[in-house]
Amino acid sequence: TASFRDFGVSIPAAILLFITLACFIGPALFHVQGPNAGLLQDSLVHFGSAKHWFGTDNIGNDMVSRIMFGGRISLEVGLATTTLGVSVGTLIGMLAGYVGGLFDALVMRALDVMLAFPGIILALAIVTWLGASEVNVIFALSFFAIPYYARLSRGQTLNTKLRDYVTAARISGAGIARVIRQHVFRNVLPTLLTVSMLTIGTVMLAEAGLSYLGLGIRPPEPSWGNLITTGQTYMTTSPGLLLEPAICIFLTVLNLNLLGDGLRRRFALAR
Repeated sequence: TASFRDFGVSIPAAILLFITLACFIGPALFHVQGPNAGLLQDSLVHFGSAKHWFGTDNIGNDMVSRIMFGGRISLEVGLATTTLGVSVGTLIGMLAGYVGGLFDALVMRALDVMLAFPGIILALAIVTWLGASEVNVIFALSFFAIPYYARLSRGQTLNTKLRDYVTAARISGAGIARVIRQHVFRNVLPTLLTVSMLTIGTVMLAEAGLSYLGLGIRPPEPSWGNLITTGQTYMTTSPGLLLEPAICIFLTVLNLNLLGDGLRRRFALAR
């Protein structure tokens, strides 16, 4: 039904909006202390404490603060990497698909080489070479996002450029930039929006994996990935240190996937 389809978009979108606002605005709105402002004597306070609702970590830092600030970094990595992948990859793919010929063949072979490397292994190598930081993690993870979106947009462009209204625009003298902007991109955009929701979740999981291995965001700067790394040491005594960031990642990625699926169904019905 139409109402179910609306809920399929609105509910996950509302949950993601809440998570995003909690991470970016929550600390200032609720006067949450900094993620590294804890006291050692308050270490490993359990979940549900009057002063520390989500408990504290092994050096006394408040877990509400760590999760909010850590979520901010994890979301920044996911959004920035996906934005970079969509922007660069889509431009390359649309140009290759529209121009065709030798240029298309050269671009596709270069993308094939990039895709031949396992994405996470390539990211590990880049971060190891450049050093662990938020900017380097974004740069490394974008290496397997760019070729993916380039191939996706190229396929959509090849299908769109054969349509009558594109042919008419070309005959009327419209240049490549105008045709791509006014006709090709409009048809590619719904697919990009749908897939980008899934990519944000995938990138967040990849960042968590890199941080878990010590090659992503490094303590004391928090991210959901390195919070899980710290929490596993205290799984038997303070399981909340592991479960709390893990649940945050699960809920965020789940709702990103649900939103992507909801957008896909809505765009399919709109055609």
